Amino acid sequence: MEKSQWNKCHNQLWFVLTVSFLLCLVLILSDYSSLNSGRNFSRVTYCITNFANVIVTQDQHHSNSLPLPDETKRISSDSNTSTSIPAPYSLGHGRQPNNVTSSNRNNETRIVATVINTPPPQSIPYNTKTRIPHNDSDSCSGRYIYVYDLPKMFNQDLLKNCHSLQRWTDMCPYMSNMGLGPKLIDKSSKRRDRLLGDKALFVPFYAGLDVGQYLWGYSTSVRDASPLELVKWLSNRPEWKKMWGKDHFLVGGRIAWDFRRQTDNDSDWGSKLMFLPEAKNMTLLSIESSSWRNEQAIPYPTYFHPSKESQVLEWQRRMRKRKRPYLFTFAGAPRPDYKENIRDMVISQCQSSTKHCKLVGCYHGANKCDDPLNVMRVFQSSVFCLQPSGDSYTRRSIFDSILAGCIPVFFHPGSAYVQYTWHFPSSPSKYSVFISENDIKEKKVMINETLLRVPKHEVIAMREEVLRLIPKIIYADPRASGLETFEDAFDIAVKGLLDKVEKTRRDMEEGKDPGNAFSQLNATKFDMPGTKRREGIGESRSFKSTNRNLCKFSR
Repeated sequence: MEKSQWNKCHNQLWFVLTVSFLLCLVLILSDYSSLNSGRNFSRVTYCITNFANVIVTQDQHHSNSLPLPDETKRISSDSNTSTSIPAPYSLGHGRQPNNVTSSNRNNETRIVATVINTPPPQSIPYNTKTRIPHNDSDSCSGRYIYVYDLPKMFNQDLLKNCHSLQRWTDMCPYMSNMGLGPKLIDKSSKRRDRLLGDKALFVPFYAGLDVGQYLWGYSTSVRDASPLELVKWLSNRPEWKKMWGKDHFLVGGRIAWDFRRQTDNDSDWGSKLMFLPEAKNMTLLSIESSSWRNEQAIPYPTYFHPSKESQVLEWQRRMRKRKRPYLFTFAGAPRPDYKENIRDMVISQCQSSTKHCKLVGCYHGANKCDDPLNVMRVFQSSVFCLQPSGDSYTRRSIFDSILAGCIPVFFHPGSAYVQYTWHFPSSPSKYSVFISENDIKEKKVMINETLLRVPKHEVIAMREEVLRLIPKIIYADPRASGLETFEDAFDIAVKGLLDKVEKTRRDMEEGKDPGNAFSQLNATKFDMPGTKRREGIGESRSFKSTNRNLCKFSR
């Protein structure tokens, strides 16, 4: 019965939250990613409030046709789709996919966005009959998410100005095709402005797109203008006063540090969104969290966006059978201006171990990272994939390597173990190898010797765990319903968020108001899980890049 209840009213929420969710990631993906707008809501389902035209037709003037907030509605639907869905991008076919575009700047080339342009934009037939719940006893009770109808300045107006969102890049092409298909909500759906039994409230503020316009050459007052207006607007809403924001969440679209500027000096980086008193009560989902408790990291989008469960199973089977001639691989570029970074040492060790290591250099003039086929083929041919920190702790490459069945090797707990706690196993040794970055700096270990000592049976077990992680780190295609037994990255993120809100609500009802603890600094967050704190393992520190002009989310 529980599963059948989960399988009701499923498609609308995905289009609402995921499009906003992934749109908020566009900026980070413009540095290195393939934006993967996808998911299916047949396994884990939720209901949604306050979004009407979640899918709009393609704009005739430019290609940033995206779902945007419109009317206030509550929908619970049993939608059936009957359409031809483009196959997921399967790597290794010897051609550049037409649904991936790339951008070359700052000496590194990265996949920018998944742009599904074959077949061309066309209407997708949907059964848009909706079931309007008449009371709170319906099967979606307790799983409703209220989506604010924010003023246009916080989302729609940003899209209209997509040409100027990024200093070096026209963002409009990277927003195309996110809104393909007809409106999912039938005109007979009832408008409902009042918040009833919604469990969480989503704030569709495109924070990453907003601050990205002003990171270079603008004062802190300009960078903070929209966040200040947002919290002023929210705090005056009746919905806010229910839990004073502790049931609210937003998607940052950049690493969390970009929203935690600690001074008002114009030379300091980012905005102070998450230091505003009201925002301290909200939860931030981003591709990398910082040291504060009201943040949660979610996976970077990958190249793979399946529409059927069979595609996931086939992909896992292919990765399980792959021959892997390389012991380990590193794909990335050095960080000569950041002395604390170990990338130069990692590259040096790889170059001195050509028998065991394959280096994919993301260098100016010889950049091999612009071709996803090239990168993924190498990952698919490697037993281990090295994941040293770049300009921040996390890397998109972590999820590419998992997708390829390559066991990640981490050098800092902040790269994965303390980040993706909703998506990764609690035991790091089940799916990865850890080598302390301090041991690398002090030349106490050789990477090849360390990895050669891993017993074969442990390698096999870790690879199996990595393969099991694949469904959890991908964002499935939202236009199809076929992933009935898998939970994808979006499913897990929303479930984790709802569980967190429910726990906070229970605590408040029992008189255990979390108060300041909700957004406290966690001084031990970046310690190695399951170990006592000791020198050389996971020092807790506030990350600040020494050169913010570098590509921020590089390999």
